[in-house]
Amino acid sequence: MMNCCGLLTVQKEPVPLKSIEVELEVRDHVATVVSTLNYQNKEDKPIEAVFVFPLPGDAAVCHFSAKMGQKEIVAEVKEKQEAREEYDDALSSGQQAFLLEESDQSPDVFSMSVGCLPPGESASIRLEYVTELAVQADEGLRFCLPAVLNPRYTPQGSEAPAVQVNSVPASLVPYSLSFSARVSSPRPISKVESSCSLDPLQFLNTDQTQATVKLGAGHKFDRDVEVLIYYKDAHQPTAVVEAGQASAKPGTLMGDPVVMVSLFPEFPQSVMSSVASCGEFVFLVDRSGSMDFPMNNNDRNQTRISSAKETLLLLLKSLPMDCYFNIYSFGSRYEHIFPKSVEYSQQTMEEALKRVGTMEADLGGTQILEPLKHIYEQPCIPSQPRQLFVFTDGEVGNTKEVIDLVKKNSGSHRCFSFGIGEGASSALINGLAKEGGGHAQFITRSDRMQPKVMQSLRFALQPAVVDISITWDLPKDVSVTVLSPPITALFQGQRSLVYGQLSGQAAEGCVTVKYSLAGHPTQNQLHFSLKPEEDTGLTVHRLGARTLIRSLEMQGRESRGEQLTGVKEKVVALSIQSGVSSCFTAFIAVNKGDGEAIQGPLVRRNVPTPDLFSHIFTYIYHKLFSSDSAGAADWTQPEVKQPLCDPLLQLVSLQKASGLWMLDSALAAALGKTSEEVEKSKPELVSSEVWATILALIWLQGFQTDAKDEWQILAGKAVLWLQAQNGTTTLMSLDFEQ
Repeated sequence: MMNCCGLLTVQKEPVPLKSIEVELEVRDHVATVVSTLNYQNKEDKPIEAVFVFPLPGDAAVCHFSAKMGQKEIVAEVKEKQEAREEYDDALSSGQQAFLLEESDQSPDVFSMSVGCLPPGESASIRLEYVTELAVQADEGLRFCLPAVLNPRYTPQGSEAPAVQVNSVPASLVPYSLSFSARVSSPRPISKVESSCSLDPLQFLNTDQTQATVKLGAGHKFDRDVEVLIYYKDAHQPTAVVEAGQASAKPGTLMGDPVVMVSLFPEFPQSVMSSVASCGEFVFLVDRSGSMDFPMNNNDRNQTRISSAKETLLLLLKSLPMDCYFNIYSFGSRYEHIFPKSVEYSQQTMEEALKRVGTMEADLGGTQILEPLKHIYEQPCIPSQPRQLFVFTDGEVGNTKEVIDLVKKNSGSHRCFSFGIGEGASSALINGLAKEGGGHAQFITRSDRMQPKVMQSLRFALQPAVVDISITWDLPKDVSVTVLSPPITALFQGQRSLVYGQLSGQAAEGCVTVKYSLAGHPTQNQLHFSLKPEEDTGLTVHRLGARTLIRSLEMQGRESRGEQLTGVKEKVVALSIQSGVSSCFTAFIAVNKGDGEAIQGPLVRRNVPTPDLFSHIFTYIYHKLFSSDSAGAADWTQPEVKQPLCDPLLQLVSLQKASGLWMLDSALAAALGKTSEEVEKSKPELVSSEVWATILALIWLQGFQTDAKDEWQILAGKAVLWLQAQNGTTTLMSLDFEQ
């Protein structure tokens, strides 16, 4: 099922979130993100606002505070159930309270509750997190501010997500976004690019090591804000030592210095050129309904599934002779081309290409767990290391269960993952690659999939690096406690990070990475200063804490009974000490004020998130309307014979009092279509009134954006009617199987 509440009217139930301001500070390859969410209650009764939103899956959320007027309340980290009870108690006694918690199913989905906001009152919520930036195929560093939260598909029998997503098309999102970034690095900044419109880059010094950039005006919530940062001579090993917190107890994680070592292994060319390529290549391709959506609005003919098929063609043509391969595809069920992996030959390649050519996004939902289990059940082929390539738009609800399965089988394969389109779960895509010893890539909007996939194929063709170990050469008065899990994969030109808690003081240390490559022992060494850097805040400590917390959480999912209780206690203690959120804790703030309770019944208001619905509307528009406009980019008025009266007024005149439209010849004429065209396009399981109302809303968004102020209220009423009919739920459940 799709865990999604559907569309939410903006006018009938005023949404209290008015604006989001995001400030990004990038230092080399580490980002600090501060988001300010401004709420205002314009109703005549106190409200509770609930906002479900995405964050990067590897983010360390480290600050949460609320400001009402001149009073600021800083939230504390507490055990999750204790925080929830404190929040509920505050609301029941009429006090203002604020709760921030991570989803139990996926670490990249958060829920923020703003409780008991009095009539007419405003509140500003400040959320801060730190994250590492991933290195891309072209050596750029990728930052992604997820603005799109797609509904997550949860298979039958799995635990339903604890949070529900209310969603609207991007054009109806009732809050605005401002975004600015400051970038600094020891090396000059070459350029900054984005999937969104940016104001020109402003350098702050002559050596171009510091710069600022802002998001251009008019951003629409139909895409993530993706920023790519390019430095000159980016691939350099570094080590940063950060001083401990003065108020923290020495000997604790926050009280001691922490080092972050960034390694870029360089493999000997003589070894690389002498290795013969081989392996078993298994390709797992998402064929759920959402894979039929366009890659970007400028080319609606290039869908996610068509791009994946073109990429498979390139991959199959690039495989080395004497290897083995197979292709799986999945949705609500899964298929495979061959019963088991076959030897690569002209005959097997042609047979596979023929089957790939017939692939469509027609397998329903997104159940990736079962095909993964089947793949892992197949015996490995001797002397043919297994390489798994996963292509998905990443909309699953059981993320942790999937990642745990990959980790369990990490000794038998390497996993390379590809997140396709806006809203792909970073927790899923990065988690698959991290636990599978592979590499993750994200393909969005104007990106071509093929170059990124071919880079991962080059990584897969590299010999597996084995016997990886890290040794520390430190003065006798200094010791290190490693916070990171053991490194399981190394690739030429890719960064590996190691965090360590230091005790004692000295001038210099050394870290050595040793490994075996194609039977040749190799090592890379880095000497670094043990003197703490100035003005780094506690960024490195929080990232180190996040790394250790994630490792313990995974250990907890593999534990039972007393062992699980022990792991949970460790995570809670570390989370509270470091101020970094976890799956067992939450941020809680209560404004006890002057003790006067806020009067009146509390009304819950769910804040909508832009998500897959905007893509569904795009999909239907493309299928029904774009034939008249020859596939024109974006929303364009089709060249159809319009009636003599104002077309907007004609459509509005047909709307019923409840908000619905009837599927009849009058509606077809208003849409510039024939009755046969609009009736033939209707899915079998959707009622005529629901389909007519959806088509009317799509037409308004597509062809009457300039008159939005005129139709926004009646569109909101139509959306509310759709919710009451479960129309959007019915539409989502189809998964475009027809």
